[in-house]
Amino acid sequence: MKKILLPTDFSDNAWSATVYALKLYADEECIFYFLNSTHLTASTPRTHITGHYLQTLKDEATKELSELKNMTEVANKNANHSFEIIVSDKNLKTAIKDTVSKHDIDLIAMGTKGATGAKEIFFGSNTVKIIKEVRDCPILVVPDQFIFCAPKQIAFPTDYNRFYGEKELKVLKDFADLYNSKIRVLHINVEKKLNDIQEYNLNTLNDYLSGYEHTFHWMPVYSKKAVEINEFVEELGIEVLAMVNYKHSLIEGITKEPVIEKIGFRPIVPFLVIPD
Repeated sequence: MKKILLPTDFSDNAWSATVYALKLYADEECIFYFLNSTHLTASTPRTHITGHYLQTLKDEATKELSELKNMTEVANKNANHSFEIIVSDKNLKTAIKDTVSKHDIDLIAMGTKGATGAKEIFFGSNTVKIIKEVRDCPILVVPDQFIFCAPKQIAFPTDYNRFYGEKELKVLKDFADLYNSKIRVLHINVEKKLNDIQEYNLNTLNDYLSGYEHTFHWMPVYSKKAVEINEFVEELGIEVLAMVNYKHSLIEGITKEPVIEKIGFRPIVPFLVIPD
């Protein structure tokens, strides 16, 4: 039975991620955990923080989570699925880490931005923070109002500088197994030719994916990697983008690009972040 964590701030964006996860795992036995953090921000006036105030926040969150759980059960009449609710007074990052550890979570599914996210922010600060700091569980980031379609093709960008073992690739394979997805490996040509290490990693990756339909693709470097990856996704009709999150990885590079600081990285399909 899979255990899926659904962090929520009760926004439409969070609900979109929930709906996607429910449809993605429609044929799988799952427990879905709705998590809400009532952690107070630094801007909350100190005079407001009393025991009664904190209990009120918890009670309100519990009530909203219960209503969300009930609504989901009505909308999602699936015998494979069950639901639990969790309220935490810790910050979102810590609350997620604690829940992943305590409940042995298999996947975190979340939206790109929260209730207060401005329309021009496509990849919000909370989402970037979770991707950067939660490194022990796969994360599926779902674009706002994304309409579910079976992920028949998965894009997997890599620079071949890192060896991928069974641990990382199991997440990719398990995801591909859900809908017998084709894996499209993408390399953006920063160099004129691959070095010996890159060649070895490419060949090893090819061997590891031998039981799955997969192809290798090459793009010349002509823009920011985030832009090129999205163009590849559009050109091939990719339904899910997957990357391994390790030090100096493409993900780290993308989240440090100036575009992130200004408007955020805009994933146009669900984005599967695989821990190293």
